[in-house]
Amino acid sequence: MPVRKFRDISEMEGNTWHEPGDPRLFAAIRAVWSLAARMTRPHFPPGVYKHRSIEEADRLRQEWERENFEAFRARR
Repeated sequence: MPVRKFRDISEMEGNTWHEPGDPRLFAAIRAVWSLAARMTRPHFPPGVYKHRSIEEADRLRQEWERENFEAFRARR
């Protein structure tokens, strides 16, 4: 399959830009979100977590992100 270069997105076939209020816009957003959910499937435990410091909150977030990445790699 050849590689094609474009100077501007308007040169591409099938311009997918939708104006605000266009009913196809919502379908396009739904499709992108669905693709992202299928590819990443991030999981964050439900609930509210209290932390003594920003660093402690960052450590927990990083742990969740690492677990999500490991789950992603295991699915591939």
